[in-house]
Amino acid sequence: MAKNFYITTPIYYPSGKPHMGHAYSSIVADIFARFKRLEGFNVLFLTGTDEHGQKIQKEAKKNNKDPKIFCDEISQTFRSLTRTLNLSNDDFIRTTEQRHYKSVIEIWNKLVSSGDIYLDKYSGWYSVSDEAFYDDDEIEDKNGKKISKSSGSLVEWVEEESYFFKLSAWSNKLLEFYKKNPNFILPESRKNEVVRFVEKGLKDLSISRTSFTWGIPVPKNEKHVIYVWLDALTNYISALNFPNTEDKKYKDFWPADVHIIGKDILRFHAVFWPAFLLAAKLPVPKKVFGHGWILSDDKKMSKSLGNILDPLEIIDKYGIDQLRYYLVKEVSLGNDGSISLENLKNCINNDLANNYGNLCQRVFSFVKKNCDNKIPISSKLNNSDKKLLDNLKNSLPKLISLMNNQELNEYIKKVVGFSFDANKYFNDSEPWAVKKKDPERMNAILFTIVEQIKNISILLNPIIPNATNKVLNMINIPVENIRIDKIKDENILNNKKELGNLEILFNKIEDDN
Repeated sequence: MAKNFYITTPIYYPSGKPHMGHAYSSIVADIFARFKRLEGFNVLFLTGTDEHGQKIQKEAKKNNKDPKIFCDEISQTFRSLTRTLNLSNDDFIRTTEQRHYKSVIEIWNKLVSSGDIYLDKYSGWYSVSDEAFYDDDEIEDKNGKKISKSSGSLVEWVEEESYFFKLSAWSNKLLEFYKKNPNFILPESRKNEVVRFVEKGLKDLSISRTSFTWGIPVPKNEKHVIYVWLDALTNYISALNFPNTEDKKYKDFWPADVHIIGKDILRFHAVFWPAFLLAAKLPVPKKVFGHGWILSDDKKMSKSLGNILDPLEIIDKYGIDQLRYYLVKEVSLGNDGSISLENLKNCINNDLANNYGNLCQRVFSFVKKNCDNKIPISSKLNNSDKKLLDNLKNSLPKLISLMNNQELNEYIKKVVGFSFDANKYFNDSEPWAVKKKDPERMNAILFTIVEQIKNISILLNPIIPNATNKVLNMINIPVENIRIDKIKDENILNNKKELGNLEILFNKIEDDN
């Protein structure tokens, strides 16, 4: 069977500039996509922008622009972000594209045919900012205003004619689905939260609006536009050329292996989306992983607190590999994670500059000076050499399991541990002390340490691709061909070809003052 893997980010709402939450979701998804490619999978990695709804219409009007022109401009900012974050996405979907329009209309028609849509009147609390409806127990009074307890966004009372999806009829079927598919929602804490919400009983969901016009019109009743979440969620299959279910892309990649999302949109993905798909008699994704929020010094980022860390500014000052590594090393995926510039600097200095970067610099400088800039090959490895290499190789099944279960934080800690061990091995083995009296021993040490750098670089490649590509290219291993199974192959190091030049991988960050 073909080894296909389909992973998605949320599609981002382009009504403002990209923030750290966008960067985090995208980087996490990219790391998993790159790792599956290392495993030899045929990967489809999707990201994009969600361009319909009242909030976009208001922003466009505020800027005196046609909504489509406004979206064209601001969506480009998010497309540029994929390059800035060094994402390896295979597609970028926009909900204003024709392929998406066709998919949404098909989903709507399927829900009409199944008897899951009816016309009535909506009255209740609605947040334009969240594009979400809230029950009475989900809002609170603050400074004389009604706000959502979960997001803090302003809500307003809305009354209008609306089409409804019979979500209430799907409560028990969803609970049964969660029971049969215990890994559908991860981490466990998120699943428990969703199950409790569904167990309370679901209300029918308003899925159209008449108070604005910027969206996909409802078939046969164009005064209504389709509710932004039914519209937006469909992107995951419109990118696969649905409704053509015979299309190779759809057949190869649906159902998706994992949707990576922030916890604030969990309900839409873990309740509404599977209900829509089940009602339309379409396969449901295998997994929805809801990560936590990125906090700044233990506080949620907000303009009023003045603690927003701009990912673009950090990348410009410190580098993209540095940000990618720090976010996934310091934040336990699934939990809220607090980040700070001070911790970022420490992480760059200790893990990247002093550990992995310094190891590569020292070893390759020594090889250049003492081995005609070629990797020495040796079959006379002693127990300490074999132990260093075997510790990593024997850990491969565990490392693969950690990645496939989204335990990214633990994966990185283990790989960084191998790098610390390699530094210690190099210091303890002292090739500089044995080079004259026992050159063969020196060769064995250097072969072992270069082999281990190769292995560590492959394992770190999904996280810090720029730096590890430089190292692998320098030792004449084509990065486009690297696979996890190359770690067990000690015959791919080339001892005939000279090493390339290696610049400093990570500059140490000095205190500003």
